[in-house]
Amino acid sequence: MCSFYRGTTESILTSCITVWYGGCTASCRRTLQRIVRAAEKIVGAPLPSLQDIYNTRLSRKALSIAGDSTHPTHCLFSLLPSGRRMRSLKARTSRLKDSFVHQAVRMLNSLPALTPLLSLPSAPTNSGH
Repeated sequence: MCSFYRGTTESILTSCITVWYGGCTASCRRTLQRIVRAAEKIVGAPLPSLQDIYNTRLSRKALSIAGDSTHPTHCLFSLLPSGRRMRSLKARTSRLKDSFVHQAVRMLNSLPALTPLLSLPSAPTNSGH
C-alpha cells in the first residue's frame, strides 16, 4: 500500500513541489496535508508531510544547482566574500521572497557548514534543470 501511495498519490502531490510549494497559501497547504493524513489512515503507516518532502527536495535541488557551474541559475547561488553565506537577492514582494531561488538561498544559509558542501566536486547532470 505504501508503494502504491508513493507511486501514485505522492508523485502527483509533489510534482514540481520546489516550484509551487513556496507560493502556496496556508489554507492550500492544510488542504493538501489533509490528503496525506487521509492516505496515512488508509495505508496504516506514517507518511512524510508535504513540508518535509519540500524541505528535502529544496535542499537537494539547491545544493545540486550551487555545485553545478553549468546550470543556468548557478550564478544566483553565489557566496559572499566571507565564503560562509550565500548572497541574498533583493525582493520587494512576498511572492518573490517565496520563490524557489530565495527559499533555496535562505535554506542554504541556515546550514551549519555551507562551504564544505559547495566545494564537493559534482558532475553535471541532465536531471530536469
